[in-house]
Amino acid sequence: MDIYKRLDRKLVHKGKIIDLYEDTVAIPNGNVAKWDFIGHKGAAAVVPVTADGKILMVHQYRNALDRETLEIPAGGRDGVDEPYIDCAARELEEETGYKTEKENLEFLISLRTTVAFCDERIDVFVAKDLKPSHQHLDEDEFIDVEAFTIDELLEMIYSGKMQDAKTISSLLAYKVKYQA
Repeated sequence: MDIYKRLDRKLVHKGKIIDLYEDTVAIPNGNVAKWDFIGHKGAAAVVPVTADGKILMVHQYRNALDRETLEIPAGGRDGVDEPYIDCAARELEEETGYKTEKENLEFLISLRTTVAFCDERIDVFVAKDLKPSHQHLDEDEFIDVEAFTIDELLEMIYSGKMQDAKTISSLLAYKVKYQA
């Protein structure tokens, strides 16, 4: 198979969360293609499990969908050098108001959300031994926290009520790993 070769990458827009590029790529048939590429610093997410086995979920407004969603807590790394586990610990406390020691965060799965045009990577951890703390929300965040059983969450997935890919992947991986 002939090889694809990136000839150029031009920054089109530098954003707060993502950077948008236009790539020029030589493709195997000899043509040159222009492709969009979104650069992302990466993120971490958490499946927070309470002492009684329920999972803490966050309700929050998502502008792209113009509605509230139900998701596992997650957020972007502060920079490309921040360890994913540190980001997971921070986002757990910021969004849910619960914290745990890093040794109680177990790696679950690594996701690439949209490989056709974005390099975003989300590492997901399972958090146990949760201790009450306080939410530390950004000024534009309004998040409500609610606990569910895994079976309640699976029903939401299979009924189409829950559609967030990172949440669905993480909950299914959690179910298989911990409750199969």
